Amino acid sequence: MLPFSVRTPVLPLLICVAANAWAQAPRITPSGDPSVRSDTIYRLAVDPAEHAGEAFVYLLDDGVVRFEADGRGTRTYRQVIQILTREAAETWGELSFSYLPGRERLTVNWVRVLRANGDVISNSPAHEQESLAPVAEQAPVYTDLRVRRLSLGGVAPGTIVDYSYTTEIKQPIMPRDFLSPWRVTTGRLTRRSRLIVDVPASMTPRIKETNLDFPRTVTEQGGRRTYVWATADVPLIDPEPLAAQPNAVEVGIDVGAPIAWRDVAAWYAQLSRDRYAITPTLERRLGEIVAGARTLEDSLRQVHRWVAQDFRYVSLSLGIGGYQPRTPAAVLETQYGDCKDKATLFVALARRMGVTAYPVLLSSTATAERELPSTRQFDHMIAAVERPGGRLYLDLTADLTPYGSLPPDEQGGFALVVHPDGTADSVTLPQDSVTANRSDISIVGELSPAGVFSGRFTRVGMGSRQYPLRQAFTHTMSATERTELIRALANSVIQGASGDSLVAFDGRDLRAPARISLAIQNGRVTSSAGGLDVLTLPIDFLTVSGLIQDLASHVPRRFPIDAEGIFGAFELNLTLQLTLPEGWRARMPADVSASGAFGTYAATYVQQGRELRVSRRFVGARGPQPPERVGDLLSWLREIGRDEVRYVVLDHP
Repeated sequence: MLPFSVRTPVLPLLICVAANAWAQAPRITPSGDPSVRSDTIYRLAVDPAEHAGEAFVYLLDDGVVRFEADGRGTRTYRQVIQILTREAAETWGELSFSYLPGRERLTVNWVRVLRANGDVISNSPAHEQESLAPVAEQAPVYTDLRVRRLSLGGVAPGTIVDYSYTTEIKQPIMPRDFLSPWRVTTGRLTRRSRLIVDVPASMTPRIKETNLDFPRTVTEQGGRRTYVWATADVPLIDPEPLAAQPNAVEVGIDVGAPIAWRDVAAWYAQLSRDRYAITPTLERRLGEIVAGARTLEDSLRQVHRWVAQDFRYVSLSLGIGGYQPRTPAAVLETQYGDCKDKATLFVALARRMGVTAYPVLLSSTATAERELPSTRQFDHMIAAVERPGGRLYLDLTADLTPYGSLPPDEQGGFALVVHPDGTADSVTLPQDSVTANRSDISIVGELSPAGVFSGRFTRVGMGSRQYPLRQAFTHTMSATERTELIRALANSVIQGASGDSLVAFDGRDLRAPARISLAIQNGRVTSSAGGLDVLTLPIDFLTVSGLIQDLASHVPRRFPIDAEGIFGAFELNLTLQLTLPEGWRARMPADVSASGAFGTYAATYVQQGRELRVSRRFVGARGPQPPERVGDLLSWLREIGRDEVRYVVLDHP
């Protein structure tokens, strides 16, 4: 993964403080902040009795950001926190800050713990330690990022923590590039909130204000322009279930450099221009990989699988290596690489086969914003290839994602396709339809007069629903592992059942459908109650009662509703086809049907002759819905809740 998103250290950095506009940003030093009187801030402390249930309050949330035209600058943040609970004391008793020593300089201006009246308990950390960022054992990322940790003494309910730190950007990732996000709404009551941005008067930064409900001030003096956003008593926002983005509630300010995406593309094209060379050794290996391929498309598939699966993920994000890919020859020799290494290797091989291919910069969580050009928007790289049927996007770190598909988290996001000449295409990545993400689960079998089931369980996954199956079948199982898996699968369908004749697939075979099937025997599915036999249905239903209660407790609501967050953007089909003993009849529950903006649900119960058939089908939805539609959502969920049917009564001679 590219560390494009490595940022100056941010604890909960949020927004603004009531103050007069400054012609230039104040220079905060270890001796204090010339623009904010601490004793005045401390007097903003709240009465804990009036804030029961809150862990802490921000008395001050302050940012002073200064940028130069070349991208250098400083970010100074100060937070004053009133501690209300023991849990908050645990949280704020430890602080950590990260920085890149080759590009940045970190200064902790002060760390103080005080009583509510302003008396100082401690004026410095009790303990301080600096170390390299830890390296994960799986998908390791080696970086020169350093972490400074501070342990504070005397933090307890009723105290105040006051700290400030400055990160100096000595060398920007890309010349002239900067991006500074700020959120006014912190999720907590914030008594004073202020952001100051200081830039040369000759430069007009990009500014994105979201839901701003107070004016900014702008002044010029001495060749500098200063923007100030300041407000007071930003209220605590009650979190709501299924809150969607964007919304009209959360207030934020983003300040970026006056650059364009073409500048980012030109920078990366220059950085990677000599990274696509094919050596004779790699040429020979390419010939071996595509040997036997009948078509160019088959060759691309085989190269995609090779790069995605046969090279370990290891990132050496040291210095410029965090942004510049290693050469294909180095990746081949070491048999590892990160996202930019793997994408570059694939692009180089595709070009060698005569295919037009490009590197693609993006956010791994599809959160990059088109209107704020910056390298800091990106933390990932994939590849694109031009094919007769259209451009295909390939994530070479997603080893279980089939050729031509993207992992679900990346779909629909903004991305930058970089051409060799430094030009770019700003694109929205393709997104699968809801019904392309499909899971089909069927149970077909026969019930004995003793209430014992024998039959077959089948599960098929497509789109986003294939990955749990692929992950479960990625390695060759021993006889013991296979036996244990069969037992676990059978018991997940019917408790106490046994299984055999597992038909599975190789999860790493990207052309193989994600499908498993298992014979199930000796699973008792009925019980006696009051002289009746009761069948426990072995297929799931959607549980909605808890969600209904949570939603109903937040009516009226302020946030739009995230339709995808309800159950997911996929299709689910559950089917039970059960042959009953001669003369047996099931007492059929009522069918259920619910459809609307939040999705479709249908449950049917029917018996024809000896065959009992139960089916449940859900199709989700995407996109935000207005908060006023919470009543429609509750009605839809209550209709689905009518099908929380676990049992069916069976009559028999």
